Amino acid sequence: MRLICCVLTLLFLSQTLWADIYADMVVAKDGSGDYISISEAVEDLPYYNYQRIVVLVKNGVYNEKIRLECDYITIRGESRDSTIIQYAQLREDWQQKKDHIGPAVINIHADDIILDNLTIRNTQPKIGPHAFAILGKGTRTIIVNCNVTSNGGDTVSLWNHKTGMYYHHNCYFEGAVDFVCPRGWCYISNSIFNELKNTAAIWHAAPGNQKQKMVLKACRFLGLDSFYLARHHYDAQFYFIGCEFSSFLRDKNIERVRYPNRPEKNRPYLYGDRYYFYHCKREGGNYSWFADNLNVASLGPDTIDPEWTFDGQWNPIDTANLYLDKVEYEGDCMYLWFDEIVMPVGDLKVVSAFGKLYSYASGAGSERLKLMRDSEEVLGDMQGKVYVCSGNVQSVKATVKAKYLFSSDDTGVLQVTIERDNELTDRR
Repeated sequence: MRLICCVLTLLFLSQTLWADIYADMVVAKDGSGDYISISEAVEDLPYYNYQRIVVLVKNGVYNEKIRLECDYITIRGESRDSTIIQYAQLREDWQQKKDHIGPAVINIHADDIILDNLTIRNTQPKIGPHAFAILGKGTRTIIVNCNVTSNGGDTVSLWNHKTGMYYHHNCYFEGAVDFVCPRGWCYISNSIFNELKNTAAIWHAAPGNQKQKMVLKACRFLGLDSFYLARHHYDAQFYFIGCEFSSFLRDKNIERVRYPNRPEKNRPYLYGDRYYFYHCKREGGNYSWFADNLNVASLGPDTIDPEWTFDGQWNPIDTANLYLDKVEYEGDCMYLWFDEIVMPVGDLKVVSAFGKLYSYASGAGSERLKLMRDSEEVLGDMQGKVYVCSGNVQSVKATVKAKYLFSSDDTGVLQVTIERDNELTDRR
């Protein structure tokens, strides 16, 4: 028999709140951390991972490339400009002599990866040919507070065309030819783009889903004389909100690439031109093709945020505390149910409404945490409240700011209403 509480109040008694600045692994070139290279740390990650693991990389230049195959990994630099991951790699050279790592400096083959406060650069010297800094096949990829550069094309290539969702904020991107080129859903804000050739800076592909889109908000575009803004080969959907363009931007609308002499190379074009602009401006004067036209899409600029961009599937800037759905008891077990996948942080211990102590047992990476009764001792009348006496609970999926059951903004009390099960009367 189990008991589902009607009204649940969790009181956080521990004085230690888990801050975002936390590391499970520390990489330092001077030997002061757990590893002296990022590759060593990555090799030590579990094959199957159910909890977010934060890898803190201390300042230094790390001449290596890495492959991430483990979900829920955060790689965070000590400082944006002084924590540098770099490698010289042309795509064509890798294709001629392949290794298991991949053709990019950072090769992502996992979901819920966060890159934060880093410089990532492909140092091969040629201007133009494909030279990835980041190549990704996962979904819910976050890049924030980063410099990502290459002299070649396709600097940031996140290419999960079916379910790929990507969020970037406060970044500097540099490259030549389509150097930020997502397939799927992408939202980029407050970032700078620098084009090294007089060609297209960005590219988008929505080859199989009409809802997929690329949104750029409050971004600035720089480049060589006569560079142009964007192009695409497949169906695509672009939104530019409050963006600024250098005077070097060419008077050339977004280009759909076609091959008149080789029609077999042309891609299907099911939805037509979907290019939307709002309050964009160019130094030296605006061009007519980026005049405001959001009314065509029946949208306003305030509507266009990350959650809207990802069609409600993901909100990477969600700052709400975790929501506890219910508490269940069964035998010596207590179950905490949440509305998203979670993990325990620290030594999670909970006192039940009936005065018995429970400790975390299992469930990380799921929506339910299992806790086991520590002893038969009854601690006293809890007046129908459940007390968290140590530890915390954290979300696992990628968000810019980690979500906890309790945060530093809490007053110490979280009240959750749970649906009553009138038939349950056992007060364990």
